[in-house]
Amino acid sequence: MTLTLYHHGSSVCAAKVRMQMAEKGLDWEGVYIDILKGEQFTPDFMKINPKAVVPSLIHEGRIINESTVICEYLDMVWPETSLHPKDPFEYTKVRYWSKALDEQLHPACGELTFAASHRHTVAKLGKEQLEKFLNSTPPISVTAGWHERKKELVRHGFGAPGAAEKVKLYDMYLHKMEEALADGDWLVGNSFTHADVGLTPYVNRLAMMSMSGMWENGRLPNVTEWWERIRARPSFKPMLLDWVPEDLTNDLRENGAKSWPEVAAILDINI
Repeated sequence: MTLTLYHHGSSVCAAKVRMQMAEKGLDWEGVYIDILKGEQFTPDFMKINPKAVVPSLIHEGRIINESTVICEYLDMVWPETSLHPKDPFEYTKVRYWSKALDEQLHPACGELTFAASHRHTVAKLGKEQLEKFLNSTPPISVTAGWHERKKELVRHGFGAPGAAEKVKLYDMYLHKMEEALADGDWLVGNSFTHADVGLTPYVNRLAMMSMSGMWENGRLPNVTEWWERIRARPSFKPMLLDWVPEDLTNDLRENGAKSWPEVAAILDINI
């Protein structure tokens, strides 16, 4: 059994797969692709992932892309440690969360991260390298219009058209989590499932960007308690935090802290 994961520390999708593998007790080898330096645009990697995004998994010579699909694949290959419930209705609830992540929360996370932090990080590349970075994204990547949208976010931050709506969408899903956690410790069936794994990197992204005020201070108490349970899991620190380079961790924290007042204002949070 050989599992090779192409990944990066800042990728929420890669973090999801790393956590899934850790929770399943799987051994894997990593190939680190620095997506903030544009390494995902090399011809060799784009043969593996034509969208030029991470993660990508190679298992016994076969390529599996898309983080949700990778996690489902892992649960099918190793069903004895599946994080998808056997009960059909609970399985469906997990899939609802996965579908919401892929279709709505992930694009919102990409926009929030670039508007709050990454635009400042990639600006350090210099004008020429920045333009090369912005123009290298394929026409269809994170979303169908990500090529141009990323340019807007890097240049205008939360002033980009529609950026505030993405912040509100992100907040809406935190409120959906609050409701789902009203009856138990975990999002589905009172058991730790792939739904919890899937949401973890997205809540962690907010925490790393100094935006935990979106649930703390009594705003979303169920999410606050869930987050503490997540942080206590053995898989959390090594799979979510330790892979993020120190300079990127600092960038996310410091840039995010500077952006937090804008986000709080969008959500009418008093700070």
